[in-house]
Amino acid sequence: MCSFKTWFNLFIIFLASAATPIFSLTDSPNQLSTNFLEIAKKPEVFDWMVKIRRKIHENPELGYEEFETSKLIREELDKLGVPYKHPVAVTGIIGFIGTGKSPFVAIRTDMDALPIQEMVEWDHKSKVPGKMHACGHDAHVTMLLGAANILKQHEKEIQGTVVLVFQPAEEGGAGAKKILDAGALENVTAIFALHVMPDIPLGEAASRSGPILAGSGTFEAIISGKGGHAAIPQHSIDPVLAASNVIISLQHLVSREADPLDPQVVTVAKFQGGGAFNVIPDYVTIGGTFRAFSREKLDQLKQRIKQVVIGQAAVQRCNATVNFLDETRPSYPPTVNNGDLHKLFVDVAGNLLGTNNVNIEKTPIMAAEDFAFYQEVIPGYFIMLGVKSASPEPHQSLHSPYLKISEDALPYGAALHASLATSYLLRYQQDVAKVVGKYHDEL
Repeated sequence: MCSFKTWFNLFIIFLASAATPIFSLTDSPNQLSTNFLEIAKKPEVFDWMVKIRRKIHENPELGYEEFETSKLIREELDKLGVPYKHPVAVTGIIGFIGTGKSPFVAIRTDMDALPIQEMVEWDHKSKVPGKMHACGHDAHVTMLLGAANILKQHEKEIQGTVVLVFQPAEEGGAGAKKILDAGALENVTAIFALHVMPDIPLGEAASRSGPILAGSGTFEAIISGKGGHAAIPQHSIDPVLAASNVIISLQHLVSREADPLDPQVVTVAKFQGGGAFNVIPDYVTIGGTFRAFSREKLDQLKQRIKQVVIGQAAVQRCNATVNFLDETRPSYPPTVNNGDLHKLFVDVAGNLLGTNNVNIEKTPIMAAEDFAFYQEVIPGYFIMLGVKSASPEPHQSLHSPYLKISEDALPYGAALHASLATSYLLRYQQDVAKVVGKYHDEL
């Protein structure tokens, strides 16, 4: 039988490696004395970040194709002296700054672009036809590299290890799930991420405890009938009419079956039928997305979408098949922020940006993020960072071909990443020390 001392030591090791934050969160956060925002705004750091962001913006790559982006990141990490693992999840990179020992905290960025033709005319417009960083992932990568630069300068002060997650394929490819499946974050006890928001002013940040982004799924249905001449429809079975009834019926899933106080969305955004004015096609393809703030509601919508499509098609004498594209576009769970990490964010962001520049009750939105996969296994926190400049020009939304991002936001993202990671590690160590001290006193 193990001695009491042995059992006590094992208990302390367990506390130090537990996967759940054990913050008391009653005191203001102890942070490194250095102001990371001042460092990030220094010309040598800011100009370096701007150069990186523009190079990535000019050369956008889609999910799991981010080979040149990954190469650029590795080159910059090499220059900084940051060790890393590559490849992870095809093009992903996992970097490490600190002691190399527990505790481990992760900060994550996404790398992929969108299949959108950029319409903004500027010196650093996308050089790749039909591809654009229209969701700000070029800025995300730059901010994480900026954080790496800052953290490496203060590596001896870091009480643990900061894990840098450069993730591929956020835009529908569930790159986060592949990172987890690769076992790259097994020892991580918390993970943070941010997303640029063009409707939030520069220098501000927003988030909330609990659900902040919806979970989402994708569906595609083929409704088959019998084609023929449009002038003699009685000899055909019209899939266009059947698909039209299906679309109308799908709208009732939210308006008549969902709780009005529980936000849900079903949108049909794809409708492809025949190619002639006077020919009824043999089949029609429709597709869309469904969203909700719980796994349970997503599963319920998924079941009902299939029932409605097949049932309404049958009413019009058509057959239908429904595909939820689980292999190519996996459903994303809701993004739900950890309550303890929210308290840390409130303190850290308030100190860094000023309390008046931090919205701690951000209204949830129906967009989805694969960061939610991390949150299902690791306490996680997702933040929205303002990139809206003071220009009177109206802002464009994410995924717009006209999206513009103020590069003055780059230091804010880099400093917020670095501050959250170091503050988490400091508080984690302090709380472990308090627990150890308490049990020593009781002995």
